[in-house]
Amino acid sequence: MQEFFENLCEIEKLEIKKNQINSAEGLISLLLKRAPRKNVRVLVNILKQSLLPSISQDENKELEELFLEIDKDENLIFEKEVQEKIEQFISQRFEKDKQVIIEKTSDLSKLVFIMEEFLNEAISSSGNGSKNVLNIKEKLKSIDINDGSLETLSMVQAELINAASSIEEEMNKVSNKLQSGKTKVQELEDKINNLEDELKKTKNESMRDHLTGLLTRKTFFEELKRIDSSYERMGTQYAIIFFDIDHFKKINDTFGHEGGDIVLSTFGKILNKSIRDLDIVGRYGGEEFIAIVHFKETKELLLFLKRIKSIVTENNFIYKDKQLKVTFSAGVTIRNSYKNYDEAINKADKLLYEAKKSGRNKIILENGMEF
Repeated sequence: MQEFFENLCEIEKLEIKKNQINSAEGLISLLLKRAPRKNVRVLVNILKQSLLPSISQDENKELEELFLEIDKDENLIFEKEVQEKIEQFISQRFEKDKQVIIEKTSDLSKLVFIMEEFLNEAISSSGNGSKNVLNIKEKLKSIDINDGSLETLSMVQAELINAASSIEEEMNKVSNKLQSGKTKVQELEDKINNLEDELKKTKNESMRDHLTGLLTRKTFFEELKRIDSSYERMGTQYAIIFFDIDHFKKINDTFGHEGGDIVLSTFGKILNKSIRDLDIVGRYGGEEFIAIVHFKETKELLLFLKRIKSIVTENNFIYKDKQLKVTFSAGVTIRNSYKNYDEAINKADKLLYEAKKSGRNKIILENGMEF
């Protein structure tokens, strides 16, 4: 009984003490309140995504390690120590994103300052103009209308001309400053737009392999968790495919690393253009690639695989003025044949190894089909 009690989470222990539960029926009732395992996995994935900085691209190895442990045992999420760590990560995420915002938006403060400066200038100039008009008004009132001499009229004319000139000069100054301010505002707006583009570009680049343009291994598995969560909830079927370019070392030795890079880049483009929006493909490492392909009927999957093989093997890869013949091997598994996606991936990897060992230029499915 004591060993069973120790395996309960803190909340469950408190409820036992509070309600003085000491019977098997009470314990069963308590355990039935636990969230189903598949729901806990979904919540864990959602929680992890929410902890990743939305703006800052800094990686957090400690966070990755924690969720690797939680992936192995979702019940760790209920441990007090784990919850305290997650609270720390939440604070760290806010701080990192806040710091990036501060660094990237300093020009906004400059914009506000400049606008304040020009508004004050405009208000000040407007006040001076009003003062001049008021002075003219007072002088006009003091003129004896009955005195129709040319001298009096000339004086009025001079006062009006001087006041108009003064107002015109002040308005020209304000207009010039506002025009200059408009230019500076436009410059700042362009800078802010460039910063936004830079942030988007930086975030996108961190998710993509620089050579092939495919998802990085890390981003691929983050997307795979999202896809598998959909599979758990709605049964959205998908296949896992491991690709490996045959004799890649020989290609590097013959044509150099530049030639090898061309082959990798071209193969990546072929895969990327062959998948649909709901599918994903990533560079697993070296000359290995991995794809998630959704399908309703097996014939759809087979058509996809045959199309990839036809494109690669029936065409030549071009490097400078040389034509390269390239083949690949692949292993394929279907998600619903396994308890989790880790098992499906491991099996696909083994099938790939089997395809290479048995002669290469071959695709092997989990049901034993080869082509």
